Amino acid sequence: MGRASQALKQVLETYGITQNKLAVTMGISRANVGRWFHGLDPSAENIAEITKALKQMNPDAAREFVRLYLGEILED
Repeated sequence: MGRASQALKQVLETYGITQNKLAVTMGISRANVGRWFHGLDPSAENIAEITKALKQMNPDAAREFVRLYLGEILED
């Protein structure tokens, strides 16, 4: 399981966001989200779209997804 998949799985579980809700918000099939949730890392473009969708649903979830994916790269 890649880093983005792990981050996505953790955020969805922590914030109670279903795979279906993310898929609907992104305008894609739930099967795509399911693949990411179960270990296939999304592309960089999809990571940006996931972040936008999470921000619409819960800005804290979006921030946590980015933090888990990128780590503390921007913090001093």
